[in-house]
Amino acid sequence: MKVALFPGSFDPITLGHVDVIKRALPLFDKIVVAIGINANKKYMFSLEQRMGWIKESFAEESKIEVVTYEGLTIDFARTVGAKFLLRGLRNPADFEFEKAISRANQKMANDIETVFLLTSPETSFISSSIVRDVITNAGDYSLFVPEGVKV
Repeated sequence: MKVALFPGSFDPITLGHVDVIKRALPLFDKIVVAIGINANKKYMFSLEQRMGWIKESFAEESKIEVVTYEGLTIDFARTVGAKFLLRGLRNPADFEFEKAISRANQKMANDIETVFLLTSPETSFISSSIVRDVITNAGDYSLFVPEGVKV
């Protein structure tokens, strides 16, 4: 079974995340969307909200599992049987950042491969930090998130 792990904070999930997940579905038997918990990071939305939004966004998709994890992503990938890490790339800066992480992960676990998908042009500018800024400033965040995300 080809299992991919798609890690992130998803604070909140965006249409860019949804785009990458939907386009990855034909490539894998299962995609584990994993919300990383980092005690040093301050989140805008609770873990429960983030999990709920992701589950609602993919309620009809049996190939998707939503979980949380702590620690190294590569270690968690092993615990769920993932042989692939799924990452979305919006721009060259994302590529450089993700490439460094991918190389470190490869050094720690050469049996787990990182798969990069370019985001669609329509969603390539969307990031969770932009969405949080729009929300903070009372803008129309609904343009950038799945329908079920309500704040």
